[in-house]
Amino acid sequence: MAQNNENALPDITKSITLEAPIQKVWETVSTSEGIAKWFMPNDFQLKEGQEFHLQSPFGPSPCKILAVQAPTELSFEWDTEGWVVTFQLEDLGEKTGFTLIHSGWKEPNEVIGKANEKSSVVRGKMDGGWTGIVNERLRKAVEA
Repeated sequence: MAQNNENALPDITKSITLEAPIQKVWETVSTSEGIAKWFMPNDFQLKEGQEFHLQSPFGPSPCKILAVQAPTELSFEWDTEGWVVTFQLEDLGEKTGFTLIHSGWKEPNEVIGKANEKSSVVRGKMDGGWTGIVNERLRKAVEA
């Protein structure tokens, strides 16, 4: 997703190949039960425009589904900072290419309210967090 502010921090992008067919990966990233296994507890329902909450360490985060293109893409607003999280899936036969994009970052020195930290600090922590979530937790949930 293109940044609308040239001083904004770049998107976080994580890509992996999972040893599972696309339908299994899709069910893991597009259902409440699946998302809870690898990301956060939630009240997710797969429907464009649907509002839901992720139970983050800072309390419930309001979210809204922006786009659904089953079984290849899911995009949602996350929390109140302008973040958008997108899951992209690519059918590789018995395997699936998975890419997560976390966009909507502000300028590096802009403070993110809930975390009470500069955007650059939060992005750095989340970049590392997404690495573990995608490479370890999602892989374990899908390949188990």
